[in-house]
Amino acid sequence: MSTPERKASAEAPTEKVVENAHFAAERGHAATDQYGNALFHIDPKVEAKLRLKIDWMIVPTASMLYLFCFIDRANIGNARLAGLEKDLGLKGYDYNALLSIFYISYILFEIPSNVVCKMVGPGWYIPAISLGFGLCSIFTAFVHNFSQAAAVRFLLGMFEAGMMPGIAYYLSRWYTRSELTFRLGLYIVMAPLAGAFGGLLASGILTLESVGFAKNWRMIFIVEGIITVGLSVLSFLTLTDRPATAKWLTEEERDLAIARVKAERVGNTQVLDKMDWTKLSRGLTNPVVISTSLCFLLNNVTVQGLAFFAPTIVRTIYPDKTTVMQQLFTVPPYVVGAFFTVFLPLLSWKMDKRQIILILCCPLVMVGYIMFLASSNPNVRYGATFLITSSLFCLGPITNGQVSANVVSDTARSSAIGLNVMMGNIGGLISTWSFLPWDAPNYHIGNGLNLATSGTVMILATITLLWMSMDNKKRENRSVEEELAGLSQAEVEDLDWKHPGFRWRP
Repeated sequence: MSTPERKASAEAPTEKVVENAHFAAERGHAATDQYGNALFHIDPKVEAKLRLKIDWMIVPTASMLYLFCFIDRANIGNARLAGLEKDLGLKGYDYNALLSIFYISYILFEIPSNVVCKMVGPGWYIPAISLGFGLCSIFTAFVHNFSQAAAVRFLLGMFEAGMMPGIAYYLSRWYTRSELTFRLGLYIVMAPLAGAFGGLLASGILTLESVGFAKNWRMIFIVEGIITVGLSVLSFLTLTDRPATAKWLTEEERDLAIARVKAERVGNTQVLDKMDWTKLSRGLTNPVVISTSLCFLLNNVTVQGLAFFAPTIVRTIYPDKTTVMQQLFTVPPYVVGAFFTVFLPLLSWKMDKRQIILILCCPLVMVGYIMFLASSNPNVRYGATFLITSSLFCLGPITNGQVSANVVSDTARSSAIGLNVMMGNIGGLISTWSFLPWDAPNYHIGNGLNLATSGTVMILATITLLWMSMDNKKRENRSVEEELAGLSQAEVEDLDWKHPGFRWRP
């Protein structure tokens, strides 16, 4: 269908427009025409009021859970500075192996966990896995050798596997594509804040003489695990599963919340569709999802490497400082990262663009690692960490927002986000071997690898943006009526991104 014809459809007679969202929200009724144009009007002021209400009820709980998810994962780096390796008798590559074991289970359970999240409902599933990894953090304080630590780290990875994709999928039930990236930023910002807050918290805990039986690094796992368990129990009461079950919304608000999300899903008559393999495969085989997932893999080599090794890097820069001071020096770069993890997704929301921001995030990271490689001056290298964190963490919300924006059905979205996060954590697994003991103190291999990954992300994301533009132009010449003729409603919904009325959203 040509562009003029598509525009004409958008300007169809008013009898085709449903002024209130109740009809569009009902199961079995579409919220768009076959070209993807919304069939009802939303008052911007009413929508803004609803969006703010959802923000206050949904985002804080999800953000706090993810904060301690990341702390419970990365606090092993803080514990390392406080004597974990010596007390457990770790030698050679044992520390790297501990990090890898976490990622093996994390990767294995990523997509299955998000599928279960859809089946059970994120309102119950996310608190349950939060309780699981909080208990694992507590159990870490009781380990006395490598084997015990490895077993707990494997279980930690199994529970945490569902957290990032689960929350991203959960938020996609509530927000439109332009809004989603910023809300993802509001919880993923907890990753750099975990680096900052985790360092402060670990420093504070280490000033204590003991916590019960625990001393030194064991106190870190006990205290942080107890906080996580408390938050998870509270979230069972506060995390609303989906708009249709939100008692804190009026009936009109629930209808609007459902209809405005459905209005972006061309060919779909329901927001929460029944799961089947065809829809799952649409999320896994989507070319933009695959490309974006590869970008997130490469980015996560750097993100997770920084989380696990930032304390070690600071120790090589400031070897004469006390352990507590070394922990504190890891905080400022993460604060800078937290600011940009919110600011850049906010910019994405206002522009309704994600791919170009993904591309523009790469140069500062590249400059930062060039500084690491070119200089051994402590001040130069510490300054480089600020450049790196300013662009590094925002690819979490950007990539998850992008894969969510470029699929149609709820089921495809669950598998697409699961794939993206799984690929990202393959990057995390690679990162556990990027800073090796014999490469200290300058870590030329780790820093060189991170320079290469950020450069590759920029190239791959640019090629994808050009392809999306070209394919959208080809889709303008397709006949929607002819391609949909003779198909049942179920077959139309199974088309997902292959629907002729679908357009890639850069």
